Formats: sequence, C-alpha cells, structure tokens
Amino acid sequence: MASEESFVVLVHHRGSVNRKTRSGVKFTDKNPLCIVVTSTTSYDDLVSAVLMKLGLDGAKRVKKFFYRIPVTVLQNTVKYDCFTINNDEDLQVMFLCRRQFPEVRTPELLARSRPAVASSSIPVYEPVVQHVASPSFAVDLNGTEGDEVVERENLPNALVGVAPVGVGDGFLVDEEDDDVEPDMIDDDSADDIGATGPALEVGGSSSGTQQYPPHFSSLDLDAMRHEGVLGHAVGFGARDVEGTTGLTEFQVGQQFQDKDEALLSVKTYSIRRGVQYKVVESDHRRYVGKCSEFGNGCTWLIRLSLRKRKGIWEVKRYNGPHTCLATSISSDHRSLDYHVISAFIMPMVRADASVSIKVLLNATAAHFGFRPTYRRVWMAKQKSIALIYGDWDESYNDLPRWVLGVQMTMPGSVVVLKTSPVRVGGQVDESQAYFHRLFWTFPPCIEAFRHCKPLVSIDGTHLYGKYGGTLLIAIAQDGNSNILPVAFALVEGENAESWTFFLSHLRQHVTPQPGLLVISDRHNGIKAALEAPDGGWLPPSAYRAFCIRHVAANFALTFKGKDARRLLVNAAYAKTEVEFDYWFDILRSEDPAMCEWANRIDYSLWTQHRDEGRRFGHMTTNISECVNSILKGVRNLPVASLVKATYGRLAELFVRKGREAEAQMGTGQQFSQHLVKCIEANMKTARCFTVTLYDRDNSEFTVAETTPTGSFSLGTYRVSLASRTCDCGYFQALHFPCQHALACCAYSRVTWTSYVHSVYQISSVFSVYRMGFTPPIPEGFWPPYDGPTVIPDPDKRRAREGRPRSTRIRTNMDEADLNRPKRCGLCRQPGHTRRSCPQVGGSSQTGHH
Repeated sequence: MASEESFVVLVHHRGSVNRKTRSGVKFTDKNPLCIVVTSTTSYDDLVSAVLMKLGLDGAKRVKKFFYRIPVTVLQNTVKYDCFTINNDEDLQVMFLCRRQFPEVRTPELLARSRPAVASSSIPVYEPVVQHVASPSFAVDLNGTEGDEVVERENLPNALVGVAPVGVGDGFLVDEEDDDVEPDMIDDDSADDIGATGPALEVGGSSSGTQQYPPHFSSLDLDAMRHEGVLGHAVGFGARDVEGTTGLTEFQVGQQFQDKDEALLSVKTYSIRRGVQYKVVESDHRRYVGKCSEFGNGCTWLIRLSLRKRKGIWEVKRYNGPHTCLATSISSDHRSLDYHVISAFIMPMVRADASVSIKVLLNATAAHFGFRPTYRRVWMAKQKSIALIYGDWDESYNDLPRWVLGVQMTMPGSVVVLKTSPVRVGGQVDESQAYFHRLFWTFPPCIEAFRHCKPLVSIDGTHLYGKYGGTLLIAIAQDGNSNILPVAFALVEGENAESWTFFLSHLRQHVTPQPGLLVISDRHNGIKAALEAPDGGWLPPSAYRAFCIRHVAANFALTFKGKDARRLLVNAAYAKTEVEFDYWFDILRSEDPAMCEWANRIDYSLWTQHRDEGRRFGHMTTNISECVNSILKGVRNLPVASLVKATYGRLAELFVRKGREAEAQMGTGQQFSQHLVKCIEANMKTARCFTVTLYDRDNSEFTVAETTPTGSFSLGTYRVSLASRTCDCGYFQALHFPCQHALACCAYSRVTWTSYVHSVYQISSVFSVYRMGFTPPIPEGFWPPYDGPTVIPDPDKRRAREGRPRSTRIRTNMDEADLNRPKRCGLCRQPGHTRRSCPQVGGSSQTGHH
C-alpha cells in the first residue's frame, strides 16, 4: 500500500477573524509554527502536536482553530473565507479543500486557546460550516461579492503571513484576546450592503449602523445569500440580551428582504432558545407568532408585515425575550424543518455534493442542539442541491438546449435524447414529453479510444437525487493504467432495452473496432443486448468477459466466508491452467459445492488463463474507481448539471493527463511509467535464471529458475519470443515481456522493446489525450429550442413529501390492537396527540407557514 502524503500546516498565534467583510482570517505574527500532518491526522493529534512543540501540554488547551479557507480560484486570484475547526469532521474539510485547490497547498490556521481547566457542562453551539467552492467543473464557478481578493502573482503560493518558522512566547491566542473576534458578531459596517443600495435607518438603531438578523453570524448570512436563500438584510437595530443566553433579540423596525428570510430568522431564534412558538396568522402580507406558553406567564410575540412600497418585510411589533423555560423533552424541534436545515448545510453540499446524509445530520445536531430525522435532512439536501445546481424538474427541460449547445461547442459530439409521450385523458399532449433516455459522448473521447487498450468496461450506477434512474458508463484504459470514461447514458434502470440503447450507440459511435473485449457484470440485460444478432457484439466482432468483483460478490451470497471467496479470486487471476487447478483443488477441498457453482460459468468468461490475452490483465469494470476519481458527486446532481459536469471533468482530465504524457515524451522516454516499473521489477529477478537456447533463430528457449520466484513456481519455463508466449502466462496475458522473456532477450543480446505492445508506448498514451476540449459556449449564445417541454416521469420520483412509503412485508405481528389507546409521539403518554402535547404548550399551529 502506498504511503500517505504528508504536508505542512502553518499554525499562527497572532491574527484576527474578520466576520464583517468576509475576508477570512488575517495573520499578523511573523513566526508561525510548522506542523507536519497527513490526511489521517485527527483533531486531537493536531492539538497535541501544537502543544508539545510549544511545551504547553497541560498548561493550555486549544479550543479551536480558524482556517483561512479558499473559496474560489478565478484566473489569477484566490478568494478566502473563514472556517472554524474544532473536531475531526471539520479537519477533513481542510484536507478536502487542499485537494480541490492545488493553488493553495499550505493550509494556514489561527489557534485559539484557553487555560487547561475543567470545562462547563453547558453546550456551546458555534457555526462550523462555511463556504467552499463547487466540485463540479464547468457547472458552477460563481464568484461572491465582498470576498477578499489576493493577487496570486504577488504572493508566493497564494499564502499570506508566511514567514520563517519559529516559536515565541505566548504562542497561542487566549480566548479573551482582542485580536480574535467572537464567532457570533454583529456587523457595524455597511460594506456588505453596498451592492443593494443605501442603508435604511429605522427606529431602534441609534447609530445608523447595519446589523445582521438575530442568531446568524454575518458569514452565515452571506453564505445563504450567495446560494439565493436570503436577500440582503438592511436597517436592523438589534441589541444583545443580558444574561447567559448570549442571543440577540428582534427589534421593531427590523427589516428582511422577503418572507422566507424573516421566517428563517424566527425559526432559528426559536431553535436557539429551545422554545416552541405557534403561528397565529400567516399570509402574503402578515405573519404573527406567539410563544406556545402565551397566556401562561410568557408574553413573547412577534408581528411582521409586508411594506408594499419597498417590497420588504418589517417587524411591526415585538414582545421579547421569552420569560418561559424550555419544557420539551424531545430531542427534535418543530421549527428545525428542512428549510432551516437546508440553509445551514448549503456550504457543505456546495463543497461536496456527495456528502452523506449521516454527516449532514450529525453536523446539524451539533450546530443546533437538536437531532432532526434522517428524511428531513435528506429533503434539506435535495433543496440545497436544487438551489445550487438548478431545480430538479426544470433541469430535464434544460437538456434539449444543452444538446444544441454542446454540439455547437464541439461539432461531432454525439447526443441522442429519447422522450416518451404525455397522455392526458387518453390524448397525447403535444406540448410536453417525458424524459426517457439520453446517450452522449464527445469527439475527444471517440478519438481517445482508438489509442487505448482494445477493451471496454461497462457498468451502471444509481442516481441519488429527487428522481431515480441509472447512469451507464463505458470505461477505457490507456497504456499507463489510467481509466477514462468514453461514453455515458441516463436511463430508467438496468434492463434489456436500456442496455441495448446504450450498447448500440456505443458500438456505432465510439467502439467500432473488431475483436473488442467487453468486461461487465452478469446482468441479464447486458447479456440480452450483447447477444442480439444485429448488435455487433457477437464473436469474432467482440468478446465478453465477467468482472471478477461481481462474480465474487455473487459467490459470497451463497457461500459465506472470506477465505473461500479469496480462493475463487486467486483461481480467476491465475494466468496458467496449472496454477488455476492448484487454487481450484483447494477450493474443492473446502466444499465441492463451491466448485460446482463456479463450473456453471464458462471459464473463458471469468478466468484469466482462458481469455487468450484479451483482458490485458484487467479483471474488473473499474466503475467504482471511475466514479470516485473522475465523476465524484455527479450522481447527486440534477440531470442537466450532471451532463455538464461530465464535460468539465473530462476537459480537466484530458489537460492533466495530456501534460503528464507530454512531459514524459520531453524527457526522451519511450514507454509509459507503468510499463517501465513492471519491466524494472521483472529485470531484478531475470538475473537469477539459467537460459537454454533451442533453435538457431534465437526464438525458442527454456528458462530454469535457480531460486523460485513468487508464491507459485514451476521451476522451468518454455519461452517463445517469436510467438510471444511463456509458460508462466504473463507474456501473453499482459503483452509485454515477463521476467523469463527478459532473460532470453539478454541471453540472445536482442532488445526487449520490440516485444512490447504498441499501446504501452508513451506516444500512444499522449495520443489518447491529444485532442482537447474547447471552452463551453455561454448559454446565452446557444441555439433556441422550440420543441415540447421535457419533464421528468412522475413514476421515477423517489419519495413525496410526508412519511416515506413502507416496503416492509407485513405479518400478523404488525396488526394493531384496536383497543390499545393511542400515545403521544413526544411524551409517549396516552390521552392526547403530538400536536396537543402539553410539552409544547397547546394544540395551535406551530412554526410552519
């Protein structure tokens, strides 16, 4: 296993966290501490390393780190923000950003500490998620107004405050240090409002300064505005509440850009206080909320109205703060709906669209102090993705214009869009059509496959968005063992019709070469498509092989135990019949039924020694590697953003791999790095052989191993340089000389380079990436589309709002007792429901609209 990459983190002791202008973290010290970390370093390890280098272990305790996080890189500038690191998950965000922004390779942190004393048991909730860049190349590269711009050409490595490394006295910033501003801060400048117009001076603010809404830091709100969740808030006159809560109360005259922004602020206030409120009135002009304990000792009330002339919402009346106590025993909060969660998790979703629901759920619980349901977080993520990458439904109608746009950008692109009719009352609606299937590939992919190995792996992966479906991918591999997706299709699922649609266009447009090998799983739909008489995939035009990973997974469903599965995989990888029989006999001794199961599959489909060298040593489809390394996160996006992401990701891949191959050609190399490493490894053992020549043409040899090599050795091998074969099987399987063939070449004083397949030449690798992608033409210049509106098939929608449909097979154990009293969902007591539970103060409408 390759060793983990190590890199340096600079930890500063002087600086400031500027929440007002969103300029990230500024460092003012000249002697940062140098810490070497890896991608597996934990938060505690980082803290320990800092304290140990300072000799302050036990005397100080690091409360948190402020990370100067890069947001976007546009041309020659880097935009930064601030991110708080106080646990392992936060630290992983720093590692992710370092990979996504190679321009900023040295992360910089500002340490904040406190004396090493016992901490209070009262939880402190802090904003921990900030804005980072989109992972989707050519899908979203929007800038953010107000971000600090650092000229990369004027700063080495785009870093600020990098100075000779050293340690001074009082290195860590104490919690009371005035240089570091608190995480939750009221803005006292109008810098952020300048883009929307002059500030409005309203009652309640004596200084005329701008304030952010209660319970959001300025950074939280800017992140939400950037996503389109909030408008700019103007004219606030907020004041801090005396006491231990540290929360900010509303003020009469406080204004919001729209109703959604106002409701988000009210809900967040209610969550922070741990109290419930009920909505008394809510329409397009007015919103009134009262505490659930109103009339029972609490007088909290808020009334907001729409100011029609200015189009903004304003607090007209406010009685606060709450004088009641949080009495709910629930770990959830009614105001913590998916709209509030979506606003909070938006930066994390933007940073990585594939972030798991579990991670988002844990982050939400840590931030708000309440734990929402899994489904609510799932809905929040879908809303966030829709706000960042476009509406899920409208995305389907963007596909026809994208087809025209990509064909205009790169003539020769093959895009086939299939729709199905919409029937209303038995009549076909000509104005609309259901999306059915989409196949697409680009000219560089078509040209690249001509220089790749003569095999293609095909597989499908599920979509994770609002609508179901399957993404089918065809994957090639160059002579340097780099995987390359060459064709895609969006279909309703894996079946014979969808695979026929994909494979027919793949054969026609991308892979017309004869004698091609197709590696796939054992899906019946693939089998039917490949065996179709007119499909062009029957021998000798093409051959089929199974992915051993899928075969082993099917094997494990019948026979448990990792040892048996390992024996089956070893037998499949065996390059000679003798070695195959060796592993198969061991498998038979474990259980004869295992061999009977394997014998039902033709050996030519799953074993390497029967493939006649067509696999080039490849035994799997590489679908997981392709998705993780090249197409990470695209399965979570709306369809239009997904197809755009494939264009951008491939463009980046072609540039990167093309530069690598061109650099190797510039050094005079003849073969790829992968082949050179294999040849060097074979040469080390080729010196210990005894070679005997058997013909005067220097082509037929026997090679005796003086010392056995590997775990399975025959002792003596026949080698034929003329037919490029060896009894070990490696020569004919991998198409370059094995260690025995190299020994024969050395004995005969002939060069081994003539026995290497041309696909391994560095010129062939460079030819794979020679044709590049062109910058996409802006959508405003795309040709107009005048066809029917493309809409998603409603049957493909994953789940509708409300309780998910149960797929459990019900038995008599699931039958409810009709005489059993119903219990409350909150306190589990009979006699009332969740809505009328005394714990939430009555049966009135809660904080929804």
